Amino acid sequence: MRRRSFFRAAASVVPATGLYPLVARQARAQVPAAPPSSVPHVVGAGEDRYGHPHAVGLDPLLFKVATRDTGGGLFVVEHPHLLAGGPPLHLHLNQEEWFYVMEGEVAFQVGDQRLHLHAGESVLAPRRVPHTFSSVAATPSRMLIAFCPAGKMEQFFRDIEDPKAPVGEAEFWRRYEIELLGPSPFRKS
Repeated sequence: MRRRSFFRAAASVVPATGLYPLVARQARAQVPAAPPSSVPHVVGAGEDRYGHPHAVGLDPLLFKVATRDTGGGLFVVEHPHLLAGGPPLHLHLNQEEWFYVMEGEVAFQVGDQRLHLHAGESVLAPRRVPHTFSSVAATPSRMLIAFCPAGKMEQFFRDIEDPKAPVGEAEFWRRYEIELLGPSPFRKS
């Protein structure tokens, strides 16, 4: 092998060796935590996958697709009574979060963008991008929210039902691979 072609080949391999850990991590992240359910399930209108709503502050959430149903690939909730205010500004380290407005009007902040979505519209908040939302309609809004992969989101919503949960503490959110960044810009003081 000539010296020049040897150096060219070596130079092309060096950057690739740095990619291996990243690619390996991504591949492991794509492997489901448990096999998905092979049994189809139907969750009726206004119903929860487990038969009872989950309280998030004063708002109910209905689990529509449980983490175990997809082997960790997806978790879907319905927010049937979204009020003004919304969650604090946050980002997910490992999940995309997709929002579909079913009724009403919802304001979003995704990164630096402010959006107003109406029934039938959706927006994706990519992982590691700060986001929050709030109903801005005269009556409560209704949304579907999907997390992909599911990660620890189902457990997060279960744990914040506990009135003693330290939901204002960043360390609490980090347990679920979420970074708490500050108050919602839509919340009125």
